Amino acid sequence: MFELLFSIDRESHIPMYHQIYQYLRTQILSGKIDKNTKLPSVRRLAEQLNVSRNTTQVAYEQLQSEGYIRSENKKGYFVEAMILEDMLAFDTKKQSAPIEALTKPELIDFRLGTVDEENFPLKKWRMFTNKVMKDPDMYTYGEKQGDRRLRVALEDYLFQSRGVKTSAEQIMIGGSTQQLLVLVSLLLKDSVQSIAVEDPGYDVARELFSLMSFSVHPIPAKDDGIMVDQLVSADTQLVYVTPTHHFPYGGTIPVSQRVELIQWANEVGGYIIEDDYDSEFRYIHQPVPSLQSIDSTQRVIYMGTFSKALLPTIRVSYMALPEELMVKYRKTMAVFEQTASAIHQRTLATFMNEGHWYPHLRKMKALYKRKMNLLLNELTKHFGDSITIKGGNSGIFIIIEVKTDVSEEQLLEDAFEEGVVVYPCSRYYVKERPVYPHVQMGLGNLTEEEIVDGVSRLASAWL
Repeated sequence: MFELLFSIDRESHIPMYHQIYQYLRTQILSGKIDKNTKLPSVRRLAEQLNVSRNTTQVAYEQLQSEGYIRSENKKGYFVEAMILEDMLAFDTKKQSAPIEALTKPELIDFRLGTVDEENFPLKKWRMFTNKVMKDPDMYTYGEKQGDRRLRVALEDYLFQSRGVKTSAEQIMIGGSTQQLLVLVSLLLKDSVQSIAVEDPGYDVARELFSLMSFSVHPIPAKDDGIMVDQLVSADTQLVYVTPTHHFPYGGTIPVSQRVELIQWANEVGGYIIEDDYDSEFRYIHQPVPSLQSIDSTQRVIYMGTFSKALLPTIRVSYMALPEELMVKYRKTMAVFEQTASAIHQRTLATFMNEGHWYPHLRKMKALYKRKMNLLLNELTKHFGDSITIKGGNSGIFIIIEVKTDVSEEQLLEDAFEEGVVVYPCSRYYVKERPVYPHVQMGLGNLTEEEIVDGVSRLASAWL
């Protein structure tokens, strides 16, 4: 078993759990901890470092959520076997060079799906968790539809922030957006056999629909979202869209097209699945009202998540179903237990009800806006007209179109040689293929210094 040999800096402004996370992440990425190595248990690591179990638990959960380690039932935590290959081995025949490069401790990872950990309200979260653990409700399975206090808080929040017209009785809580998409698929599978998706679009949702035996129809999407005119000619009654912050381009479907989407759904008697995954973070104007807010026909299934605005490891997502589908849910889906942690749900409800949610959002929006502006400025300074930036007005990631004859794969390899990890976009396309390679960059957990350094290294790699 691997022994963790480093000391916690108790005078540092960096939280202790984050110090543990950073150290283990660096050791894994450098190859100093071999793949499949068993790590100390939460209790043993806490004893080694003289910290609380909660501190080591949070560090492990973050590493697990980012894919660096895995948890095996009744065995413990292990370094993820495929981490080196996934990060570096774009060609398995060329693994030696990336693995050598992996020893660079200053690796800068523009990973998607991360958030700024240092600004997570850890003290408040601990306090509220301790508080809710005194409630006898926390020692049962909890409500299948989700904690009612959280659903009531969501009803108010979604109406105030996104114009969503729903009730606590129509809101479902789930452990992830993917899990809720499975639930929707089961609700609709008897009446709908096909679904339209954006191309390019969220590949995980597309693959999930295929696994659920839907016939998937890719509909071209431009910078501002899906082309509704082509959807009209598709043989389907169901469409999955990301209208407020298109994934991956980052654009927003204009109001005229939103109205056309609603009209289409009403005419075919179908449904629109609206994935509103990070609408909180819009930097040049107020968030555009949700698609659901202009739907008077109950044809929009609205989805959102706390993973971007709070913390991925909380694993709390939500969905507002039209009343017609809620009737069907109550008849057929009662067999399914709740998948999101009842403790996290109640803690989150308390966090919202005691007035901490909106201040947290304002703080994170200001932080990500500053990081986004810095990233855009640095990219423009170094690359000028040799790239086109997409999606810089919202969210916590961007797409850059690199105007070059070099392949996407080679761009990623060249970036890694300079100690930078950026991500491919090819997996988001089905039929539509761009002329130039597109690369995705997340900024959630990077410091401003890392952003500046990372873009500078990209320029050294690509120019």
